[in-house]
Amino acid sequence: MTQPDAPIRNVSDTAAWAAWFRALESKRPDALFRDPYAERLAGERGARIVSASPRRAKEAWAWTARTVAFDELLRAELQQGTDLVVNLAAGLDARPYRMELLPELRWVEVDMPALLDAKEQALAGERPRCRLERVRLDLADRPARRQLFARLASEAKRAVVISEGLLIYLDRAQVGELASDLHAVPTFQRWLVDLVSPGLLERMTKVVGDQLQAAQALFRFGPPEGPEFFVPFGWRPRAVRSLLKTAASHRRLPFLLRLVALLPEPPRPQGKRPWSAVCLLGRD
Repeated sequence: MTQPDAPIRNVSDTAAWAAWFRALESKRPDALFRDPYAERLAGERGARIVSASPRRAKEAWAWTARTVAFDELLRAELQQGTDLVVNLAAGLDARPYRMELLPELRWVEVDMPALLDAKEQALAGERPRCRLERVRLDLADRPARRQLFARLASEAKRAVVISEGLLIYLDRAQVGELASDLHAVPTFQRWLVDLVSPGLLERMTKVVGDQLQAAQALFRFGPPEGPEFFVPFGWRPRAVRSLLKTAASHRRLPFLLRLVALLPEPPRPQGKRPWSAVCLLGRD
């Protein structure tokens, strides 16, 4: 069993981990985004997770690059007439509060009840910039999520689905089922995901694997095929943003990695090479 005082007690605690890095970037005078809610949402738990392993603080560039890539790709989709954003495993994401959004845009956050309850408490008194709905749901409940997807499909014309930080905790079969369920809904036109290569998955597991195993939050999904994993399920990569290249373009890389970023990126799949990216998937 996970010890009560362990830095990571369950998979929901990883949301505080991500929020802490958003808070770190937001404090910079040259911040690439401003999330005034991140530190509040991360709380003591987020700081504790990072401080438990000094090496984690050196990974800030990757977390920043992931947020930036999601933001940029999402903004582009919103300009194309998207009227619904569905954020699966929304965690402590504050995009409905911090991004410039049209008031009529619908934004639906889906996550576990306890996490969304804590989030609502932390953001009490704050006003989102769009029409925000929170759905308390265990996404592992396939019939329930299919029912939710069907309802949302009937209430929108063009939707973007976000699953930031979710897929890595699922196995191949679970990701495939989710891809199929999303593709079964014609309204869901785009899907934003983040991916890692098998090589990076192995490295990440070596660094934090023991803590994640104790919290039953193992890293599982690093498909050898890369973004092409989703093609058999009806989704094709429309844009792939390497986190290394994204961080380099925004001057967030440590010195040695700047040199690596100058090299051309090998063609996919990446295999044993450490690689991570944010991918925009579109329907066939």
